[in-house]
Amino acid sequence: MPTPPSRRSRRWWPSPRSVRPSSTPSPTPRTSPSKSPEEGRAIEYATAVVIGAGHAGLAASHFLRAHSIDHVVLERGEVANSWRRERWDSLRLLTPNGQSRLPGHHYDGPDPDGYMTMGEVIGFIDHFAAVTGAPVQTGTEVTSVRRVDDGYRVTTNHGELRCRALVIASGACNRPTVPALHEAVPTTIEQLTPFTYRNPAQLPDGGVLVVGASATGVQLAAEIQRSGRPVILSVGEHVRLPRTYRGRDVLWWMDSAGVWDQRHDEIDDLTRARRLPSPQLVGTPERSTLDLNALSALGVELVGRWAAVRDGRALFSGGLRNVFSLADLKMERLLDTFDGWARRHDRDAEVGPPERFAPTGVPASARLQLDLRGGEISTIVWATGFRPDYRWLDVPVVDAKGYLNHDGGVLDSPGLYALGLPLLRRRKSTFIHGIEDDAREVVGHLAQHLAG
Repeated sequence: MPTPPSRRSRRWWPSPRSVRPSSTPSPTPRTSPSKSPEEGRAIEYATAVVIGAGHAGLAASHFLRAHSIDHVVLERGEVANSWRRERWDSLRLLTPNGQSRLPGHHYDGPDPDGYMTMGEVIGFIDHFAAVTGAPVQTGTEVTSVRRVDDGYRVTTNHGELRCRALVIASGACNRPTVPALHEAVPTTIEQLTPFTYRNPAQLPDGGVLVVGASATGVQLAAEIQRSGRPVILSVGEHVRLPRTYRGRDVLWWMDSAGVWDQRHDEIDDLTRARRLPSPQLVGTPERSTLDLNALSALGVELVGRWAAVRDGRALFSGGLRNVFSLADLKMERLLDTFDGWARRHDRDAEVGPPERFAPTGVPASARLQLDLRGGEISTIVWATGFRPDYRWLDVPVVDAKGYLNHDGGVLDSPGLYALGLPLLRRRKSTFIHGIEDDAREVVGHLAQHLAG
């Protein structure tokens, strides 16, 4: 069935179930006289479809409404579903409250230097969905997207719909990445990921091996160590940052100095930059730094990257000194960038004096192996990263490793776009406050596509 040329729908669209409409609701498809909402039939046509009702999908909806493009936002669970269902209990945002902003919507509470709890994040995104009147259809899982005619056919658990343009905003962290060597771990050891870990109380007695030292790994290692369980942390490549620098949050510096705004087309090795681990940060009321030195002080044992399993033993790589030195060097270079910005813009008087931090301490004799059958550890937590899930996307825009091929969110299929991915258009792309600029530009491109 060819899609009509108008931007307005000519088919029925079920009313949104998850948010209250605002006084200026988003343009929504018109109903067909032959197909009423009471019949409960599936969606048949919308000019644009957004997949995902997290902050990225809702920002896309905001700008689609600004362009008067009728659309629907399909969400497999609830608004902010990943924040509700796929986070551990104590998690807080890594960015300070003052950087929590979406188009026309920002944090206005009493603690701009604090860090939102998960409940507060959910409330923040929920409120944005409500005041913008985003046409969200919750409980709608997309099972297939195919290219047809001059648009796309979207198959869901509620039926099919057709659209001329589609925005994938389903997130970059749909599935935990767990190395294949997990299959060689003895069955007596419980294995968890950040999606299944909630708090230390759920863990069996005994030691814990946390694998991965990015933001997730260091936070879980600290929390579990404080619970009284001995923790070993397997460390590979990581990004070290202090929580505060010269009296300001380090992410304030990233924002003010323009580091967050560096564009994707200004970066030499973009593929590598998009795969970098998240910085070692934690959001706490004390605004404390959580780096490897802090973990060592807590009693966490540091070992190298987990390289193999042989005869029931986990084998760790050596060379921690080089891994630590590289992370320290990159941090120092970034702090030099901040100092240079403050000097050039006469901001030195507004902040504290320049700081430098002690190098990461190298263990005197880091162990190179661990007997997995000896009873020293009872749990492994795989904090080894995340990956998107595009098994439902039947359009040839996914590379061999399962990532989207895109140029600033524009995919190589007319009318197909992405939002919310690492360094999509800027270094801040995956952060809540970074989505506005990306969504404005991506939806602007989409509007031009429709007009053309």
